[in-house]
Amino acid sequence: MNAMPKLNVVPFVSVDSMMKLVMKIGVERFITELVAYLEEDFRRWEVFDKTPRVGSHCDDGVIELMPTSDGALYGFKYVNGHPANTRSGRQTVTAFGVLSDLSNGYPLMITEMTILTALRTAATSAMAAKYLAPKGAKTMAIIGNGAQSEFQALAFKAVLGIDKLRLYDIDPSATRKCAANLADRGFTIVEAKTAEEAVAGADIITTVTADKKSATVLHDNMVGEGVHINAVGGDCPGKTELARDIVLRADIFVEYPPQTWIEGEIQQLDRDHPITELWRVISGQTEGRKSARQITLFDSVGFAIEDFSALRYLRDQLTANGVYEELDLLADPDEPRDLYGMLLRSVA
Repeated sequence: MNAMPKLNVVPFVSVDSMMKLVMKIGVERFITELVAYLEEDFRRWEVFDKTPRVGSHCDDGVIELMPTSDGALYGFKYVNGHPANTRSGRQTVTAFGVLSDLSNGYPLMITEMTILTALRTAATSAMAAKYLAPKGAKTMAIIGNGAQSEFQALAFKAVLGIDKLRLYDIDPSATRKCAANLADRGFTIVEAKTAEEAVAGADIITTVTADKKSATVLHDNMVGEGVHINAVGGDCPGKTELARDIVLRADIFVEYPPQTWIEGEIQQLDRDHPITELWRVISGQTEGRKSARQITLFDSVGFAIEDFSALRYLRDQLTANGVYEELDLLADPDEPRDLYGMLLRSVA
C-alpha cells in the first residue's frame, strides 16, 4: 500500500488505476458505498455552492465544467458530450476531475472521471429509486444500451434488488453487447425488438439514450400507473426523451432546478409547473412515492454535488487501497517566494 504523497506531488488516478480499483472493490459494492456518500451530501445540500454547469456548445456536442464546494473541499469535473464521436472510435462522454483543499488551494487528487461518472450516474439513479420506485420492484426496462446501461443495471440490482432486465436500443448490436456483458450477473434478460416490448411489465423504466436532440423515446401510451421513470439521457438544452404528456402526468423530482429547467425533460413545461427537489426527499423534508398508482419521474441531468460525492469517496479509497500514481504537478521551491531561483537551480 502506498502512503499518501508529499505536498509537492498530487495523487493521480489514471484510467488503468481506476479500473484496477473498481475491480478490486467490485462494481456493485463500489456503487452501494458511493450511494451512502451521495445520501450524506444530499442531506447537507444547503451547505454547498451551487451553480448550473458552465458549457461551451457546438453543433456536435458540448464541453462543460461542473464546480462546487462544501466550504472545506472544492471539486470540479471537466466533461464533454459528443454523440457523433462513436463514428470515429471515440467515447461520447469523457471526463476528468479535481478535488482540492479550499483552505490552501492545493489539489488533493486528480482523477479520470469517464468511468467514475458512469458509476456516480448509476449510483444517483439507484439512490433516487430507493425513495421513488414502487415497493418490491424487480423488473427494469433500459432503453438505450450504450456505455451507461450496464452500470445502471448493476446499480439497481445492488441497491433495489432488480433481477429482470428488458433491453432495447435502435442498434441491436448495442443490446447484444449489454446482454452479453450482464449474462453472468444474476439477471433474467429479454432483448426486446421495440421500445414498446421493452417497457411491457416493467416496474422501472430507464431511458439513457445519447443523441443530442429532442426525441420521443417513450410515448404516452407506453407508460401506465405505478411506474418509476429514471430519465437519464436528457442532459442539455434541446435534448429530451419523453413525450410531454408523460411529464405532465408524472410527479417530477429533480436535482438542481436552475439546471434542470434548461437541460431536463421539464424544459418542455412552463416554469410554474410543480417539481420537487430530490434532496428534500432524502433529507426527510417531503415525501417521495406516496401511492402505488403514482407515476414518479426522476428527471436526472447530473449535478456537480454528485461528482463531489464521487471524488470524496474515491479519495477515501486511495488511502485504503493505494491504487494511484504520484503526479509532479506543484512547484515547491525551498523558499516559497523564490520561484525564479528554483528555475535557475534546476539547470545547475
